[in-house]
Amino acid sequence: MKKNVVTIVGPTAVGKTKLSIELAMRFNGEIINGDSMQVYKGFDIGTAKVRPAEMQEIPHHLIDIKEPEQEFSAADFKAYVQKYINEISARGKLPIIVGGSGLYIQSALYDYHFSNIKRDHDLTMKMEEIVASQGIMPLYNQLVQIDPEQAEKIHPNNHRRVIRALEIYESTGKTMTEYQKTQSMESPYNPILLGLEMERALLYKRINERVDQMMAAGLLEEVRELYGKGLQDCQPMKAIGYKEFIPYFKKEQTLEETIDLLKRNSRRYAKRQFTWFKNKMDVTWYSLTPDTADEKFGVIFEDLAGILK
Repeated sequence: MKKNVVTIVGPTAVGKTKLSIELAMRFNGEIINGDSMQVYKGFDIGTAKVRPAEMQEIPHHLIDIKEPEQEFSAADFKAYVQKYINEISARGKLPIIVGGSGLYIQSALYDYHFSNIKRDHDLTMKMEEIVASQGIMPLYNQLVQIDPEQAEKIHPNNHRRVIRALEIYESTGKTMTEYQKTQSMESPYNPILLGLEMERALLYKRINERVDQMMAAGLLEEVRELYGKGLQDCQPMKAIGYKEFIPYFKKEQTLEETIDLLKRNSRRYAKRQFTWFKNKMDVTWYSLTPDTADEKFGVIFEDLAGILK
């Protein structure tokens, strides 16, 4: 029989962490982080990393396993998640993946193969030289022409993914979009996908409030310390919650402008997450509000109990 794997998805700030812990407590589960940035040490507040006090002694995996300078790819994520699923299931417990990195989660749950497309380091180096001398936009505009669907998914600031998409096209003659569409949607597991959604105005209000809470919790100090260590060019510093502060430290914008930008980027990211999960994965969605979350969680518990019989 295939192993059951529960996955909780949805936009940022919707309540995935709280649900994951309650599910783990009720169904004897262990949690696997599904956020691509929470693997990095020191990137805590801006990634909304679960705090030890919130964990309720539930084991959490795939958190703080990488140094900031280390790369971490969807293929790496897939390998780690499969390892943890096997170990958790062998203990007679339920693996629960929680997070918002859509492609990473899809790649781990389904039969994605990444090793077929080897890296072309010479080509990558040439494109990195272009970025260093001319900025990312010449390459990003090239991607828009070659693969507009993929360009829509990738923010220009994510240099690594822009370069990788172009590298795949140059190496294979196929766009990243074409390559992804050939991937199998068969899963080696029994994936149970639960999605949390919230009316947009409520969600955006919640996102704005969470940014304020992050600032009160010391986000500025966290990013300042990382920036002071010379980490501004590392992969996690390009994530939302961190990249917005770089112009502030360079005295190119005010703190107020920085916070407004962070809120805007977080709202836009939430919209992209929601659209991605709606279009790409077979998710059972539960709509909630801050006031009805506990009631809706009860419905989810009942539904999941029926599935796991």
